[in-house]
Amino acid sequence: MTQITAAGSLPCFVTRGLVYAALFLCAPTVLAAPCKETPGTGIPEISLEEFAAGFDQPVHITHAGDASRRLFVVEQPGRIRIIDKGTPLAEPFLDIHKRVASGGEKGLFSVAFHPRYKDNGWFYVNYTSSAGGLHTVVSRFRRASRNRADANSETVLLTIDQPYGNHNGGQLAFAPDGYLYIGMGDGGAGNDPHGHGQNAATLLGALLRIDVDRHAPGKAYAVPGDNPFIGKAGVREEIWAYGLRNPWRFSFDALNGRLYLADVGQDTVEEINIIRRGGNYGWNVMEGDICTPGVRGECDKSGLHAPILTYRHPEGFSITGGFVYRGSAIPTLCGVYLYADYITQRLRGLRYDNDKDKVIRQTEFFNESDFAGKKARLGGKGPHISSFGQDEGLELYLADHRSGRIIKIVPAQD
Repeated sequence: MTQITAAGSLPCFVTRGLVYAALFLCAPTVLAAPCKETPGTGIPEISLEEFAAGFDQPVHITHAGDASRRLFVVEQPGRIRIIDKGTPLAEPFLDIHKRVASGGEKGLFSVAFHPRYKDNGWFYVNYTSSAGGLHTVVSRFRRASRNRADANSETVLLTIDQPYGNHNGGQLAFAPDGYLYIGMGDGGAGNDPHGHGQNAATLLGALLRIDVDRHAPGKAYAVPGDNPFIGKAGVREEIWAYGLRNPWRFSFDALNGRLYLADVGQDTVEEINIIRRGGNYGWNVMEGDICTPGVRGECDKSGLHAPILTYRHPEGFSITGGFVYRGSAIPTLCGVYLYADYITQRLRGLRYDNDKDKVIRQTEFFNESDFAGKKARLGGKGPHISSFGQDEGLELYLADHRSGRIIKIVPAQD
């Protein structure tokens, strides 16, 4: 492993201060324009069909933004594999399983391709390692050939100590602004014993935002100049938002860049948030929309951002964040945010009204009984959905962690 010692390439656009005016100048290539919903549209039924199979504990699905139409599937034990023209390739794109501490809530969690991956061949991964004590690693690798990465090209950007083996977050994603966002859990155990969620002096319990195209002295990256805590004493400037427990999956709406994040709950509440610059999302003062049971009987909610949606246990136990649908195959699904629960196997959708700042419609597409009745037209048991994915055409997929299937969301079938 090496550290960056020379300046990175030029950023996607020169004036980073104009990031929101130039919102999509750094967005990865897609092969379709995002659909726009018609006001008043409901939420249609959908179907699920198996797209590919044979993966080992898949936890992330994405594309490279290089117009190749390939999908990349992250396997928790430490490999990334390719689906090309619907066929899983036998040889991994990247195999770092010997570096990865895997099992339970540890492993290789995600991959994010640089917005100029087609030209520079750079991509980024997030994994846990136990070498020298458990920690999160965020690294850059480079492409060796079309379907193979150079496993010896690792450049470590960040290492973050993990006091416990759970709540490791693990999502990486480039936003339309060209910066890399990193989801970090609170460090684990129960009730956030070290108080990381409300401590902006640590990188745990937070959503981070860094510039991988530049680096500051002594760092393998730079902090964007418009991050909310720049120049504040005792605060990590990499933080974009904080007060998070375990932000397992988040995504950006392909139409407007809105950031949806699902935070996995503890004993009572699962939640979905719209993340805003500098926001405090409450953990461990609050779990979802209530004062954290077992921690505070009463709590001060002032200054905390409330989730847009919550649900209680036993309705679900572990939320999996998804995407806003912006594809073309299901026009009436346009603008619906899809999400799931890993334990109860529920697949749901909602419409969010930004002007009213509230969910205006929601539905349940599938639950365990639907799968048992083969409503989903899938062979075998229903999926335990660890992650959603989006292809270059903005169509959506599900990762079935237990069976190793990749499932595509398709129009409803009679």
